[in-house]
Amino acid sequence: MLGCPDGEREEHLKGAGHQNSKLYSSSSVAYEKSMFSSNPDVMLALSVFALKLPGRETRFREPFFQNMEQIVEEVVAALLPMLDEKPFALFGHSFGALTSFAVAEHLKKQHNVEPVHMFLSGAPAPFSEIRLKSQRRSELSDEDFLRWLSSMGGTPPELLANPEVLQFFLPALKADLHVVENYRCARPEHPLLHCSLSCLDGKDDLPHNLQEWRCITSGEFTIKMFDGAHFYLKDPGNEKLLLDHMLKHLEASQLDYL
Repeated sequence: MLGCPDGEREEHLKGAGHQNSKLYSSSSVAYEKSMFSSNPDVMLALSVFALKLPGRETRFREPFFQNMEQIVEEVVAALLPMLDEKPFALFGHSFGALTSFAVAEHLKKQHNVEPVHMFLSGAPAPFSEIRLKSQRRSELSDEDFLRWLSSMGGTPPELLANPEVLQFFLPALKADLHVVENYRCARPEHPLLHCSLSCLDGKDDLPHNLQEWRCITSGEFTIKMFDGAHFYLKDPGNEKLLLDHMLKHLEASQLDYL
């Protein structure tokens, strides 16, 4: 997914790849779009767009969003003009998985639009007891936060040891966690969506009880586990397995769409 101010929307929404379908990607880290764009098979099948939040990259002068509603409002405003006759899918990892769900929920309720497939990675369902009872890490001291982040793996040690980088990196991560930790969503009594859903995770990550995502859609539901922990996506072998999984399911979803 991608969010941006009105004046920058056209520039930021330029994606790479073929125009058969569109994939909107969301995460608290900036490796997803490069992961997709470096794969020629993906670029033949998809146009890939990535979420860019305030307070980082070219938007570093803008204040961080304080809640999920702000993110959804901006992202939906950016997406709607692009949701034409071509099918689209949503991909989100960790923070991005919850963001993707919140956007999909809004699109369905307010515009009766939904993706052909959602890929949600590394996160419990928003109404999960695991999530609601987890520690509020956005309130940790910087020292304790860095210790926790290091224990998760996937973050280069040289980055964690660089005070200049941390000056920008830490506030952005804490802002993302603040949004996630304060996001609340009731468990749906009936499936809100009808699209297919893939839940993805690292085998050594904290338990996320991915089965709880099942109730959000009446469509096909699959769980795929990968070797590794929370940042399993960074492993080159997992990257290929993930992209193969996504392309297979997107091809099937597009046939259903047509």
